[in-house]
Amino acid sequence: MAFWQTQLPFSVFLFFCITVLVSSGSIRHYTPPSVTHLTDLFPKIPVSDGYSNFYGDSHIKLTSNGSIATLTLDKSSGSGLASKNKYQYGFFSAAIKLPSGLSSGVVVAFYLSNADDFPHNHDEIDIELLGHDRRKDWIFQTNVYANGSVNTGREEKFYLWFDPTTQHHHYSILWNSHHIVFFVDNVPVREFPRNNAVFPLKPMSVYATIWDGSQWATHGGKYPVNYKNAPFTASFTEMEMNGCVYSKQNDSVSLCSKKNNPSSLDPVEGHEFATLSKQQVTAMDWARRKLMLYSYCKDTSRFKVLPPECK
Repeated sequence: MAFWQTQLPFSVFLFFCITVLVSSGSIRHYTPPSVTHLTDLFPKIPVSDGYSNFYGDSHIKLTSNGSIATLTLDKSSGSGLASKNKYQYGFFSAAIKLPSGLSSGVVVAFYLSNADDFPHNHDEIDIELLGHDRRKDWIFQTNVYANGSVNTGREEKFYLWFDPTTQHHHYSILWNSHHIVFFVDNVPVREFPRNNAVFPLKPMSVYATIWDGSQWATHGGKYPVNYKNAPFTASFTEMEMNGCVYSKQNDSVSLCSKKNNPSSLDPVEGHEFATLSKQQVTAMDWARRKLMLYSYCKDTSRFKVLPPECK
C-alpha cells in the first residue's frame, strides 16, 4: 500500500476536525436550566406600533406587516428605533438575530435611556451585543447608569451558549422599584438591586440600534469595524414593552397614566416580580459560573476602591 494511501484516512479526519472547529468558532454549547418563560406571559407588539425611526431611516426596513425590523450598518450610517412612549418601570424584550460573519467593532443594542431629556444627568439600562473577530463569540454586555454616572461604568460581560446569528433569541430587561434583571432567552444572568448606590429612577425610552463601536467594542478597540464585510444587518421581532407608560400633567407632575398590559401580571408592582424565584436564582448562578467573563466588581486594576455595591 502506498504511503499516501496509509495517511489519507487520518488526513481527512484531521481536515474535518479543523473545519468543524473553525466553522463553529468558540461558541459554548450548553443546555441552560429550565426557567419560567417571562416572554410568554406578556403580549407582543408589532415594531411599527411601538417604535418610530430614531436615525438611519434608509437603513431600516419593516416586513411581515410591521412585526419584523431589520437594522443595517454600513460605511455611510448605522440605524436605530426609539419607542413611541416613555416608561417608568416595566418588562422590555426583543427577539434579535445578529449579523453573521466577522463583525468586529459592531454593536447591536437594546436599551433604555433618557439622555434626550436629561443630557447632563441621564439614566441608562443597557444590553449591548459586541461583535467578534476571527469567528469568536459575540459578547453579551450589560451596564447601568444613573444620574449621569457615565464615568463609572458598571459593566458585566457574558458569553452566549448558542450561535446568535442563525435564529432569533430573546434579550430582556425587567426594571421596577425592587431591582433590574437582565435575561437571555429568559435565563436571568444579572440582578442589580435597588439598594445599590446607583439606580435609574427617571422615565426612559426604549431603543434598538446597530452602530460602529470601533473605539472600544472588540478587545478594547483592537479590532475596528471592517467595512469590507458590510452590510451588517440585525433583525428585531417579538417586541414587548409592558409596564407604566409615563406622561406629564401641566409639564411638571409625572403620572403613570396606564399600564399597557391587559393581563393580571404586573412587572411594575406585582409581587412575583419583586424577587427572583428559586428556579431563577439557580439559573442565574449557572449563567454566572459558566458564562461570565468580566465584572466591574472584580476589576481591581480599574478601581482602586471598588464601587460601594460591590462590597
